This record gives sequence, C-alpha cells and structure tokens, in this order.
Amino acid sequence: MKSILLTAAVSALMATGALADVSGKLVLYTSQPNADAQQTVDAFKAEYPEVEVEWFRDGTTKVMAKLMAEFEAGAPQPDVLLIADMVTMEGLEAEGRLMPYAEADVSAYEPALMDPEHHYFSTKLITTGIIYNTAATMVPTSYKDLLKPEARGNIAMPSPLTSGAATIHMVSITSNPDLGWEMYEGLADQGANPQGGNGGVYKAVAGGEKLYGFVVDFLPIREKVNGAPVEFVFPEEGVSAVTEPAAILSTAQNPDAAKAFIDFLISEKGQTLAADMGYLPAHPGVTPPAGFPALTDIKLLPFDPAKALAEDTKNKMKFTETFGG
Repeated sequence: MKSILLTAAVSALMATGALADVSGKLVLYTSQPNADAQQTVDAFKAEYPEVEVEWFRDGTTKVMAKLMAEFEAGAPQPDVLLIADMVTMEGLEAEGRLMPYAEADVSAYEPALMDPEHHYFSTKLITTGIIYNTAATMVPTSYKDLLKPEARGNIAMPSPLTSGAATIHMVSITSNPDLGWEMYEGLADQGANPQGGNGGVYKAVAGGEKLYGFVVDFLPIREKVNGAPVEFVFPEEGVSAVTEPAAILSTAQNPDAAKAFIDFLISEKGQTLAADMGYLPAHPGVTPPAGFPALTDIKLLPFDPAKALAEDTKNKMKFTETFGG
C-alpha cells in the first residue's frame, strides 16, 4: 500500500513539473531594458545553472512585430515572453498563443494582477501618476488640479499612440466615472499636446520646459534622489499601472524551464530583484525601493485588460479626435 501511495505522489509531482529536469535552452523575448534583462537572466541562471538562456530584447511593439512574423512563418522561437502590458497578453491569449500554468503559486498576489486562467503573470507595478517641477506654484493632489489656470500651457503627456503605459493610463482615467473623457478634453483645452513616450515627458518637466505631466513613477522617483527638481504624485483618484507580465507560449519548446522562469519571477527572490532594480514589486510582502510608498498604500484605478483590448481602436480614435492629431 505504501508503495502505491509513494508512486502516486511521485506521479503527481512529476505532473506539476516539481520533479522535472530543469535544463536545456530557454528562449526569452523581453521588452525590459538591456541591463534589467541581463540581471534577470543572470539571477535565474544562478538558481538554475543547467539552463542556457538565449534572449532577445526590444520595445514591446518591436518584440511583437518580430513574434507575429514568426507566427506567420509557423516558427515562433520564444518559450517565454516578458513584456510591458496585459492588453498585449490578452490579445495573445485570445488567439490561443499562451500556455496556461495552473500550478503557479500566485496566492500572495492581488487577484486583479493575474490572469484568472493563469496564462500570464504580473511581475512588477510601473504606475503612472503626476510629475511636477518643484518650481511650480501649484502642487497637484488630483488629476483635476491639472485643469486649473496655473497648469494651462504647462502640461506634458506621453501619447497612447506611442506608449503602452500611456494607453493604459488613458483607458483607466476615461473609464473612471469621476474623470471620464471630460478629463482628457479638459487637458486638450489646457493646451496639452501628447507626444512620444515617458522619457520625453520626464525631460520636459525636469528641464523646466513644462511644469506638470503624466509619467511612469520610477523616472522622477529615481532622479529626485540624484537632485532632479521633480516630485511624483500618486493622485487621490488612484494611479494606472503596467505590470510587465510574463507568459509561456503554447509553442514553448522547453515548458519545464519556462515554468521555472515564471516561478522565479513571481517568487519573493525574484520580486526582491525587481525592487533592487528600482521598481515597485507586485508582491505585497517585498519591500519597495526607496522613495516608493508601500504597495498597500497605493490606490490603483480599475482596469479591465479584456475590455481595453476590445475597445482599443475606438479609444485611440477618440483620443486622436480630442487632441486633433
């Protein structure tokens, strides 16, 4: 009887990959900055030295263009994707391109950060709120403060036609009943001219060309420590967030190593690595880097990635109409 039970237990462990031989080549496509991607790969290899990691890095749009060409050719290369946003993952999930990993331990995480069917897994929070130059006379605490006379002609914004984070921010704000599209129409009336990505917004505000803007958190929080004349505000309505989700492709050639990579990213060790890189970890038990509030003190604007995917074209057309692009 003991022998039968032991055999059953071993079989169950094997089925979850717990006793799988984690080795061989793992192919990763990522939109992380080069230095972050290298740190991530090095830390993973320290845990799994028998795995050879081959990785390709570019912006999410270019990573997806490369991957779509591979799909078209019937030869997708990556085992794992680690990219900027959940909306892109929703599109891949809808096409059946992602492998569910039901056994992944996400028990510590806020459910809204993870796909209910475990097709993708958030690895950090990169929130978008308000940046202001410390020379500004008006200190904003709400998005609506940017509609005050003091902000007129002094607002920089990234474009959702360029930036995935800006797209999610636009959808989160315009879906909020207290803000809605009226908020973006008000910003257009204030003379805001959204263009480019977050880096350009940060430079415009830090350099004093503009006094206010929407930007991802880590840019001003990191640079304030280095003496930059900027502050970052988590507005009272809440912030939007991209979560750098990771997923296993349904065509993965090394699913065991891919699962190990996911496990590492969402483990406390992997989340501590994210914090050490200067990002807000998605795991509530991991201490954020200096300058960030505790995760429990951050209010996130509600966001439905499936709805955002379905309405993406409509939302971007409305944005273009609003700002006259």
